[in-house]
Order: sequence, then C-alpha cells, then structure tokens
Amino acid sequence: MKRKPAVAGYFYPGQEDVLSEMIRGMTELEKKRKKAISVVSPHAGFVYSGPVAGALFSAVILPDTYVILGPSHRGMSSRFAVMKEGIWETPLGDVPLDSELASLIMSHSSLIVEDERAHSEEHSLEVQLPFIQYFKKEISIVPICLSYDVSYEELEELAEAVSRSILDFKKEVLVVASTDMSHYVSQKTAERKDFLAIDKVLKLDPRGLYDTVLREDISMCGFQPTTSALIASKELGAKKAKLIKYQTSGDISGDYSQVVGYAGLVIS
Repeated sequence: MKRKPAVAGYFYPGQEDVLSEMIRGMTELEKKRKKAISVVSPHAGFVYSGPVAGALFSAVILPDTYVILGPSHRGMSSRFAVMKEGIWETPLGDVPLDSELASLIMSHSSLIVEDERAHSEEHSLEVQLPFIQYFKKEISIVPICLSYDVSYEELEELAEAVSRSILDFKKEVLVVASTDMSHYVSQKTAERKDFLAIDKVLKLDPRGLYDTVLREDISMCGFQPTTSALIASKELGAKKAKLIKYQTSGDISGDYSQVVGYAGLVIS
C-alpha cells in the first residue's frame, strides 16, 4: 500500500524544490550533531513550527530507522495503531515502512494493532518526514498513532514494546514523539504552562509529565506520545534531555493573544 501525503500543499509545500528550499532555510547544516535515543518534535504548519523542527533535526545524528509516535487528531478505534507494510509518499520521495521492526513491536503488546485507517488523514507523523528526508534519503519508519483515551499504564506497555523491540532489532533507531504544546492561549500562559511540561521532560520524569499536563490543563496534544517515548528512552538508558528550541506561533505571526507553542527536545 502507498499512503499519499495528507497535508502536502497545506501544512507544507507540495512541490519538491519549494519544500527543500523552505527546509533549507530552517536547518543548520554546520551544527554539530549528537547521538540521541529520542526526540520531541512539533507538527504544525512549517511556517510556524518548522524553525523548531529544523533546529531539532539539525542537532541529532540521524539513523536509518525511526519509530514515530503521534496523537490521533481525528479519532481512532484502536489504542495504538501501526502501519506495518507499504510506503509513505512525500514530495521528497517514498519512505518504506519497516515491517520487521513493526512486527517486533506488535509481538510485545496486544494493544498495538494494524490500523491503516488511523493513519490515512493524520498529519502528526507525516510532517516529521520531510525534515528527516532532507538530511537522509534512505530511511524506514514505523508509524504509530495513539488514541487520546490511553492511560499511563497503557503508555508504559507501549514504551516497553518499543524499547524491547529496538534492543532485539540490533540496529540504530530514533524514536520521534510528535507534539505541539499549548494551543490558543496567550503567549504568557503558553510559556508558563509549556515550561511546566518541558521541565518534566528535562528531568526525565514521564509520570510527572503525564500528571502535570492533566493537573494544569495544558493543551499539549501529544503529551501521551511524549510520555511513552520518555519511558522507552529511560528503558534504553537515557540519562539526560536538552531543550533545543522553543517558540510560539506568535513569534512568527506577531499575534501573541492566541498562540500555539512548539518545543524541540533531545533525549540521550
């Protein structure tokens, strides 16, 4: 199966040359890269969140294989939905799905099911690919959509499945957690709330992140993928996290009354 891009021409340019030129202006080619276990990356329109994603993917060594965890914005019937076989198309080329790693992950949890429909219109995973492809053409991915209804215990189960599978896979894999931060609040509110959540990531505290987002009513749409990625990273030996870049839509539009926050973090 070939999955056509759902948001090309909307979230980002649909023409290869225009998209490449846009990403080029958002990346740092000379930046020294460091090895990472996982990253946290935004998923809005590239005009707004692209500078954060560009700085993030300029900062890490990019392997051949990626597990991308993202929230479902359109609802889904499964808890965790994976696409196991096929190709994802973007304006920068085709990306094959890594069936071997997907099968390993599915073997560790009955909550992770094959569900192509959950991915057909979802943008949170798709928008990560052009930034990775810009730097590295030959890659494969395992895309996993998460339901908004999953519990912390279910996130632990997903994380264990991912971490155990990466260890069994015996190849370098980068876990990408896709999330935007606060939505449609003032700049002051976004910064205050977002850094409560960011602080928990920097402290490698997944339970604290999960609880803080719920307690403080932070509209961080991908806090569950981020929580699970953080748990998996710790199981894979993570010792530290670093904030690469934070900004809001207001920093681009000049409207600070209703902003969306974006953060790029590296966990290593």
